[in-house]
Amino acid sequence: QVRLVEFGGGSVQSGGSLRPSCVVSGYSVSSGCMAWFRQTPGKEREGVAVIGSRAYTTYADSVKGRFIISRDNSKNAVYLQMNRLQDEDTAMYYCAAAPDPRMTIYQALHAPDSFDVWGQGNQVTVSS
Repeated sequence: QVRLVEFGGGSVQSGGSLRPSCVVSGYSVSSGCMAWFRQTPGKEREGVAVIGSRAYTTYADSVKGRFIISRDNSKNAVYLQMNRLQDEDTAMYYCAAAPDPRMTIYQALHAPDSFDVWGQGNQVTVSS
């Protein structure tokens, strides 16, 4: 059974940084596809970043140049380094695994319904 457990959300001032992590069991991050999504009340879940099996990455335009997705194969974990945080980044952040294998990482970024497994979510709040 695949399980994702997230850590590292929290509150930060605008311009600050956070680094949520997602520890994975039952699924290999080194050979699979992992992603971070976020959601605010009343809005659809939005793709933030995806890392594929070959460590290729893709990002939402709104976070490109500020966020970095990475993985640690030895810990079977995925991270989201979030820098220069803005008020608009406030959301619940979710780790996700195992999208439809026929999708590219670019397609997966925009297709949350294609992911089979989700973490519990971590709130990130950015204040001015």
